[in-house]
Amino acid sequence: MRFFIADDDEAICTMLTEIIEDYDLGSVVGTSDNGSNIDKTLLSLKKIDILIIDLLMPMRDGIETIRSLGSNLNTKIIMLSQVEDKDMIAEAYSLGAEYYITKPINRLEVIKIIEKVTENIKLEKSIYDIKKTLNILDYTKKNFKEKDIVEKKTILTAGKFLLSELGIIGENGSSDLLSMLEYIYKCENEDSTKEEFPALKDIFTNIAIKKLKPNASSSDITKEIKASEQRVRRAISQSLTHLASLGLMDYSNEKFEEYSSNFFDFTEIRKKMLELENNTKSSESKIRINMKKFVKVLYMEAKKKMLG
Repeated sequence: MRFFIADDDEAICTMLTEIIEDYDLGSVVGTSDNGSNIDKTLLSLKKIDILIIDLLMPMRDGIETIRSLGSNLNTKIIMLSQVEDKDMIAEAYSLGAEYYITKPINRLEVIKIIEKVTENIKLEKSIYDIKKTLNILDYTKKNFKEKDIVEKKTILTAGKFLLSELGIIGENGSSDLLSMLEYIYKCENEDSTKEEFPALKDIFTNIAIKKLKPNASSSDITKEIKASEQRVRRAISQSLTHLASLGLMDYSNEKFEEYSSNFFDFTEIRKKMLELENNTKSSESKIRINMKKFVKVLYMEAKKKMLG
């Protein structure tokens, strides 16, 4: 089983990941500290079987996220909450959630519930396979259309997938990075003969204007450009930390091998790994963040996944 965990408490995400992997219940392929970036496309791209989501989170809580996912969802949902609000839990069930886990986390309860959901998934798959074999599975035109929508790849859906892989899908700067991808893709399509990658200054300026609308004052646009740059830089720094921690735990980790050398200079990755290993914190000047390289690689990789 493939799991995605959404909870603003990092300790809860870590605890659930350990339980799932220690008891061979499956693998956790993504986490987020809020529900704002969780949609059908992300769940489909990452082939998520079970979404474990906290009902109370900042930006967009579990209830709003479950509601936004709608019906005809292939992913099973397990709720998490410390607040025993009967109306809230009832609403979550009505929206399609399967089970409810109370906080603080009880290891045995988590294992038991995940095993039940896993059994349901296997049972549904068996029934599906039998119907398919007997040629009595009835697909309506509506089902085909919904399937096409879910599987349709765009620069944004590919970008969301990559940001999730890089461990920053829930960061504030993730929205800025997605807007940057959208702008670069638009520029490339408007002038396919132009080979130069847009300047970062132009990218930040255009996404700031789009966010604030064209009639915004120059001072407001300047403030937004600076704020956007800071958010993106923090997100990239968080990605560096995420990949370095993966490499520190297992140098042969697939994500570490695939993304670290592409998105960052090896010397910077090594510095961050040493920093984490020694439990020290370097000044920002010691670890150099190459923002243009990161954005350029992110765009090229997103475009590759979109077209692939």
